[in-house]
Amino acid sequence: MAEGSSMASAANDTTSKVDLYYSTANQWREELAILRSIVLDCRLTEEFKWAKPCYTYEGSNVVIMLPLKEYCALLFTKGALINDPSNILILPGENTQSARQMRFTSAGQISGMKSTIKRYVQEAIDVEKSGLKVDYKPISEFTVPEELQDKLDQNPEFKTAFEALTPGRQRAYIMHFAAPKQSTTRTSRIEKCTPNILNGQGPNGR
Repeated sequence: MAEGSSMASAANDTTSKVDLYYSTANQWREELAILRSIVLDCRLTEEFKWAKPCYTYEGSNVVIMLPLKEYCALLFTKGALINDPSNILILPGENTQSARQMRFTSAGQISGMKSTIKRYVQEAIDVEKSGLKVDYKPISEFTVPEELQDKLDQNPEFKTAFEALTPGRQRAYIMHFAAPKQSTTRTSRIEKCTPNILNGQGPNGR
């Protein structure tokens, strides 16, 4: 009984966080509401991760809601494996291997694409059901930011900890550190993430 009550409480807490997120959105509120309805109609589980609504299938992340400055988007976590006949999935960054975005700028656009959106979400679910995995390129093929390389060269403890991370976590850190245009920002990110790296954790603390 206690276990059931605990699970119900956790679910209610998640719902409350997601409801609050949508109700307090300063931009794209109408667009996000329509997208939420479409995604939930695909029978995905609504969760709250990385301070964003995230929709999962049997515990696996399928799509994340992203309200950004110039557009709102659905981020398909394994978008690279989705068939894209309409050519509407966008690569978020030059080093991104798995995720793809579907971007929107108006409620009318979303409403007009409802059937297309549901088809892409369903295919993303099918990818999870099939167990397909993204074939990531090896770490050696990534360009390591100069600031990270300096840290690796100068701090043996940091180097050992970084090399002990899983390939996925190493990739995530390299892309996270390489993203800013300013060297000072890259250095700041590295210093901020150092405790997590030393603890064997990824950028999100896990």
